[in-house]
Amino acid sequence: MQVDAVLVLFCVWLAVQLEDGPVEGSQAGDLQTEQVAKRDQNGGGWRSQIRSPIYKQSPDMTKSLMTKSEQLLRIDDHDFTMRPAFGGPPIPVGVDVQVESLDTISEVDMDFTMTLYLRHYWKDERLSFPSTNNQSMTFDSRLVKKIWVPDMFFVHSKRSFIHDTTTDNVMLRVYPDGNVLYSLRVTVTAMCNMDLSRFPLDTQTCSLEIESYAYTDDDLMLSWKKGNESLNTDDRISLSQFLIQKFHTTTKLAFYSSTGWYNRLYIHFTLRRTFFFFLLQTYFPATLMVMLSWVSFWIDRRAVPARVPLGITTVLTMSTIITGVNASMPRVSYIKAVDIYLWVSFVFVFLSVIEYAAVNYLSTVQERKERKLRERLPCTCGIGNPDEMMIDPQITGYGSMDINTTGNYGMPENGGRQERMLAQVALNDPQIAGQVKPSRGYVNIWIDTHAIDKYSRVVFPGAYILFNIIYWSIYS
Repeated sequence: MQVDAVLVLFCVWLAVQLEDGPVEGSQAGDLQTEQVAKRDQNGGGWRSQIRSPIYKQSPDMTKSLMTKSEQLLRIDDHDFTMRPAFGGPPIPVGVDVQVESLDTISEVDMDFTMTLYLRHYWKDERLSFPSTNNQSMTFDSRLVKKIWVPDMFFVHSKRSFIHDTTTDNVMLRVYPDGNVLYSLRVTVTAMCNMDLSRFPLDTQTCSLEIESYAYTDDDLMLSWKKGNESLNTDDRISLSQFLIQKFHTTTKLAFYSSTGWYNRLYIHFTLRRTFFFFLLQTYFPATLMVMLSWVSFWIDRRAVPARVPLGITTVLTMSTIITGVNASMPRVSYIKAVDIYLWVSFVFVFLSVIEYAAVNYLSTVQERKERKLRERLPCTCGIGNPDEMMIDPQITGYGSMDINTTGNYGMPENGGRQERMLAQVALNDPQIAGQVKPSRGYVNIWIDTHAIDKYSRVVFPGAYILFNIIYWSIYS
């Protein structure tokens, strides 16, 4: 009984409250009317604006059960799993793109990463609604899941996602006549087939391809909304290794044998690689290593501890440069421009080491032959004045220039040149030559190994300069 009494009292109280509501509302309306009358007395310019029903009532459409967005758009009255005008002509869908950033270009993975605003435009009469001021309504991703939207995807993409900070970056705008704008912010990583045969003096063209996944050109006509003007870019876009030369758009048809023809949209952008970084990090060090290897041509060939480490150091440094460049490049099966320069430089450095090995070997062979010749010769004690004989061209067969040009290289002692000249004199003397086995003479034994270094000082720099002229004329 007590519970029943409480319920009766509660119902009575609720009925009183419902009856008092309109009274309070009417009182509030009377108060507002009095305020409007007072303002009319002060200024007549406010009269029409303040007494308008919109200002007086200030309706909030979200509080009315009859004006919910789903009811206003009649979402429950249609099957939005089907495209608009299903069974009729293909629905035209216009697309425009705002490129926000071009993040990375990877030569190793041969791909690029781009962040963009992708916008779709189409007309769906099922979403039309009555409006007196032709004002559109904007929604977020929650309504997108309940209506039909184009099923766009990125061809040859490796990774892609829609940004969701702080909420899903998706916008849906519906106009009273049924026109729809669907925009979303996407980051996509797509494949870019690069030709690195001219790396790092190359220019690359990459493409981002957009296509409908399910609808062929019989159901959906995909196109750029305003041609090339449909693609907009941020002027602040910049890359560390590339200069962006241009963006442009194209449209083509793609054929799949099992499903048919599809409209495909292309975003092409051309990138030119900046060369200065590679000039400092690769070309200058390689050139300096080649020039450093030439220093050995001016070092005495008997200074083995000086020339050998210099040659080995330059060879190892060139190997390190080549390894470092290839570590950051894909393993392509063709030769790149930087490979040509580095390997030719490596060959020049290697040849400088081979040059010293040849000079050292020939000097050793020459000294052995001279030593054997001295052992065969009789004592030269009978020669009155060997120095005068060496100077006399009629006796030795050498002129003053011949003596100076032979030099004293490869001699085991300071008197080596005298011993060579005495050996030549001995071979020219009939009495002494008869005691020695027939020989072709000292002139055929003697090899001026010092001349090899002298010629190398000219040939190596000249050949390398010629190579650089040809290289830069082709690739620059």
